[in-house]
Amino acid sequence: MYKGLETFGKLVEYRANHSPYKRFIRFENFDLTYDEFNKNGNKVSHFIKSLGMSKGNTCAVMLPNSPEFLYTWLGLSRLGVIEVPINTSFRGDLLTYMLNKAECQAIVISSDLVDRVKDVLGDLEHLRHIIVVGPFSEFTTDSVSVHSFEELLTKSSDSLIDVEILPTDPAVILFTSGTTGPSKGVVLPHRHNFKLAENCCEVMNYGPEERLFTGYPLFHGNARFTTVLPALLVDCDVVLHERFSTSKFWDICRAEKVTAFNALGSLFTLLMKLPERPDDANHLVRKAYGGPTPPEIYDDFQKRFNVKITEIYGLSEAGTVTNNPADSFRKGSCGRAVPFFEIEIHDDNDKPCSAGEPGEIVLRPKEPGVMFTGYYKMAKETVESWQNLWFHTGDRGWMDEDGYIYFLDRKKDAIRRRGENISSYEVERVINDHPKVYDSAAVGVPSEQSGDEEVLVAIMTKDGAELKPEELLEFCQPRMAHFAVPRYIRFVKELPRNTSQRVEKFKLRKEGITSDTWDRERAGYEIKH
Repeated sequence: MYKGLETFGKLVEYRANHSPYKRFIRFENFDLTYDEFNKNGNKVSHFIKSLGMSKGNTCAVMLPNSPEFLYTWLGLSRLGVIEVPINTSFRGDLLTYMLNKAECQAIVISSDLVDRVKDVLGDLEHLRHIIVVGPFSEFTTDSVSVHSFEELLTKSSDSLIDVEILPTDPAVILFTSGTTGPSKGVVLPHRHNFKLAENCCEVMNYGPEERLFTGYPLFHGNARFTTVLPALLVDCDVVLHERFSTSKFWDICRAEKVTAFNALGSLFTLLMKLPERPDDANHLVRKAYGGPTPPEIYDDFQKRFNVKITEIYGLSEAGTVTNNPADSFRKGSCGRAVPFFEIEIHDDNDKPCSAGEPGEIVLRPKEPGVMFTGYYKMAKETVESWQNLWFHTGDRGWMDEDGYIYFLDRKKDAIRRRGENISSYEVERVINDHPKVYDSAAVGVPSEQSGDEEVLVAIMTKDGAELKPEELLEFCQPRMAHFAVPRYIRFVKELPRNTSQRVEKFKLRKEGITSDTWDRERAGYEIKH
């Protein structure tokens, strides 16, 4: 069915021609049909072309979830201009770095964020055009032209621009988190994006009767390629919100008749922490996609909410690389390799590990175009990520005899204490199971012993409940290895999170042992071996 339609622009055009007035996106209180989406995307194409930009140029997008973001995604895709989505939280040096590294000639930006670009304008080497979404005060500058997005929608043509776009052409540059060094721009071709979306549709058995929901940001791959693009593939619609609200989540699903959603980070855990209601299972949602799913809540979540969970493991450079489908779920695992990837676990010498032996997760594609094509303008880093013909993920895990992968930790998040590798994820799993804990994050902090680390855990309690450190440690001791029991405990009102609700552990590591951190050794608390 998709032969000849393996680019975003071609698929939208097909849907608009066959079902022009069918709703595709419901953005909170605004409905968008295929025809409206198609025509507004064309208007963006015409305007961007009028600025002198063409196939292969790069354009940044710094917007919250909105119809304008969708129009820009489509318009740039049709023209072959490579989209560079930027996290709306970024500013200053990091924003400057990304715009310069990706050589962005233009940026489409929300009016409430435009001052961030103005503040660094003198340091931007390539930027020539600012396109502002929303009302803003007119301003002039010698180095860039400033335009109104609303004006371009009013004045630009909605006819289709004829530019040959191939599935192998780059579609988007997604920047990595950059917690272990400078952020890297991951160049993804259309074929990768489609393969990721197709795998999602297959493993979730999506069809036209679905209604998918996401509040994850469109400047990340999850919302784009495992919600919006899958919906486009199977001809169903999407309920898109600007952000997730855990407390309102199920009410939104009921009101919008949602049938499936994606989960990142600790969403499953946070939903389980909500007060129980008699109508917890009174909704149309029957499927959830994502992870990780702590084994101890897997059965209870499905029973309480009547939702089947499919877990996956993936990364920006490759998309989804393992599936753990609901109908053949292996608890604790993130699944087996998808058909178009080969996966192994390698030791520190880059040799394959035996079944059950932990090491680094490495992978390589079985088909062309299903992975990133490289880090933009970072040839050295691209080459370094490929060693001995394997892409090295930087993640630790192990594989059982049946080929199921078990994720342990990011290598950078693993805590090395007295010769033992401690998985921060496993520490958090235990602590989050405590009835008074809402969420937690475990990190390594420097020990008195040179080159060693101690475990520090930052904790949000449920509804501000009082939890004594000793009570928590009594809970931990029978549930984890003695060497993994935290030495330092810090209670916080909020954990630092990015817009995908993942905890930003690098901030906790940077803060380290604060004045309000409790130290079990100083308190004289002894761990039983």
